[in-house]
Amino acid sequence: MIDLTGTRVGCAMTGSFCTFKAVFEAWEALAATGAELTPILSFNAATTDTRFGLAEQTRERLREITGREPLRTLAQVEPIGPKKLLDALVVAPCTGNTLAKLAAGIADTPVTLAAKSHLRNGRPVVIAVSSNDALGQNAQNLGRLLSTRNMFFVPFRQDDPLGKPNSLVARFEKLPETLAMALEGRQIQPLMG
Repeated sequence: MIDLTGTRVGCAMTGSFCTFKAVFEAWEALAATGAELTPILSFNAATTDTRFGLAEQTRERLREITGREPLRTLAQVEPIGPKKLLDALVVAPCTGNTLAKLAAGIADTPVTLAAKSHLRNGRPVVIAVSSNDALGQNAQNLGRLLSTRNMFFVPFRQDDPLGKPNSLVARFEKLPETLAMALEGRQIQPLMG
């Protein structure tokens, strides 16, 4: 069992709503390691009702898992870096849109600003990709982040190679192990499969 007792982890979610159930299970597994979790939601993840659930249900589920109110504004996440509030930040799920913004250094959502603010301290950001175009237009962004210092990836796979050949989804069950290795400055392997 992985022991992350006392490790301060930001749990950032973006709008890949179809993966939320698996991500909540990953946050529960991370909480079981003893990590102290701070939930962070992108604007879309915090406010959009979908066929996969209501925004209020998402916020409530995060409160149950973490014991904290999700951070949902730029002002709430900005102090993460200057005050060194986190030991690691996990973006799960990380949409193609967020992947592109991170690769380009755009910090205009609570999740991307949290990442930018956190990275200033040279601490790990763990990405759990979930994107229908990760092997298409977003492949260049994936490649850029794979080679960026302090960026680590949860292993991923093609979720439907024939129906959606450009789509990748993280193996969310690998999140605790990936985070533990990222805290040591190592990328979990194998990355694909």
